[in-house]
Amino acid sequence: MASSESGITSTDFPIPLTPPHPPHSREVELRRAMSASARSCAPFDLSVVFEDEWIAVVNKPSGVYCDSILSSLSSSIGSSTSCNLHLANRLDRDTSGLMVVTKHNKAAARLVKSFTDHTVSKTYLALSLVPAPDWCRAHITSGHGRSKHGAWRVYSVDDVDRTLPGGSHVKHMETAFEVLSINRSGNFHEPRNFLDTEIDSEVKSIVVRDKVSLGENKSTRADEVLMRAYPKSGRTHQIRLHCQYLRLPIRGDVKYGGVCEWNGVEYDFHALHAETLSFVHPITDVQLNLKAPLPSWVKEMAPTI
Repeated sequence: MASSESGITSTDFPIPLTPPHPPHSREVELRRAMSASARSCAPFDLSVVFEDEWIAVVNKPSGVYCDSILSSLSSSIGSSTSCNLHLANRLDRDTSGLMVVTKHNKAAARLVKSFTDHTVSKTYLALSLVPAPDWCRAHITSGHGRSKHGAWRVYSVDDVDRTLPGGSHVKHMETAFEVLSINRSGNFHEPRNFLDTEIDSEVKSIVVRDKVSLGENKSTRADEVLMRAYPKSGRTHQIRLHCQYLRLPIRGDVKYGGVCEWNGVEYDFHALHAETLSFVHPITDVQLNLKAPLPSWVKEMAPTI
């Protein structure tokens, strides 16, 4: 096999452990992108969870692009206010939940660093329509990177720091999960703080080194599994990728194996919600613990809320 100018052949690259995007995802994603573009250009109500002279924390709706948040917030602030709005974090187009917008450069630099350094604590809620897992709490560690086709994939932890096609490297990726309800029965509680503590015997530890067959489970049962995710790293599509690897693809997440139709209803977004953010205010140094309103699909899965 011919080698590249750097002397690295294709056989030297790490092998991804999750499959590529299915062919039909292109059509679905294009349709969703066109719909989101139209919604993002039109005025929409934006729920503000917290605001002061330095930052605003908003609840982003599903199906709109992040940049539209800036124009919507700018309209509500008014042109008379001297602000330089900047997104401190980003969410996927179809993911709803908390986003932080800074109003001044001083706040932006400090808060973006907090996200980059992973000192911001986050939780997400996700819904999967598959046979329920055999664990209640799990902690998964893997590699993360782009394949030769440009898609984000899960890699072995042993491949961390190895070079990928295009010159990037496999990075460390770590998430904790807990099951909150199965078939609308369970215990929906406030987020725990178990990522920074020693993993106890109740938590299933999953260190990704091998490929799992996403189709080996022949059960025809489909459960409604509501989960909370605690990402310790902050990789692109992290929760979606780890859910795919765990054979718990998120409902509507066509890229990563989630079903888009359930009981006769077709879903045009994936069921992932940025639930909470905890961080130190970039200017006042006050600890902020913020929570987004719950979307309707979460309330349906946890009727006791």
